[in-house]
Amino acid sequence: MATIRIEEDGPVRTITMTRSEKRNALNEEMLDAMEAAFSVDPPATERVTVLRAEGRIFCSGLDLTQDQEGLGRPTGIIDMLRAMENYSLPVIGVVQGHAIAGGNELALHCDFVVASTEAQFAMPLAQIGLSLPWFLTKKLLEVGGPVAAREFLLIGDRLSAAWMHENGLIARIAEPDELDTVAQELIDRLAVNAPLSMKTMKRMLVREMAFRDHLDHADLDALVEETNSSADATEGVAAAMEKRPPAFKGA
Repeated sequence: MATIRIEEDGPVRTITMTRSEKRNALNEEMLDAMEAAFSVDPPATERVTVLRAEGRIFCSGLDLTQDQEGLGRPTGIIDMLRAMENYSLPVIGVVQGHAIAGGNELALHCDFVVASTEAQFAMPLAQIGLSLPWFLTKKLLEVGGPVAAREFLLIGDRLSAAWMHENGLIARIAEPDELDTVAQELIDRLAVNAPLSMKTMKRMLVREMAFRDHLDHADLDALVEETNSSADATEGVAAAMEKRPPAFKGA
């Protein structure tokens, strides 16, 4: 069963996540399909890619039922998000519902986010004993700055679309019944811009924000892997899946 659907309509390509029965959790098949979708060169007619999701939830993050063994080395989501970030044309995320953990990262790796006022965003990793790797932490700093990054990472509670918009993390918000209209206005606006100009300036923006990639972080990678393979992480994930409070021991 396909995990995404790709549709092309003139200058607009739409990628829709279709695992609504699993809250659009990112499994290996979906990550591979999305990475492939963002690794191609766009046709000459394309101007913008739109990322959407079926169902009530935009994306609930990594599928923990499949990926618990890989939490210390989440290369699949990093490779997909890197391909998305480096896609040559603008990407608009239309967020109709909650974007949690990997889903939050997915939204914030879009060039523009248009979100429903009912949507919430969160990185609740500290609440389940996990840690975010370097590349994904870097995006929170780039988009929101250190204050928002601390809010996401050290507290981890859900943040409203209104808070995200007021603090400059997302481009537009709209009432649920106006979401498609507001998103289409932005899509149409980008679709008439010069593609070479957009490609050049998007590449420039990505390059200018990539300086943290070159900072030494091997020790932090090792610390993330240690944290994500700890007894606390095992307990936190189990507690989340069993819907009970975790009993962390700091080990």
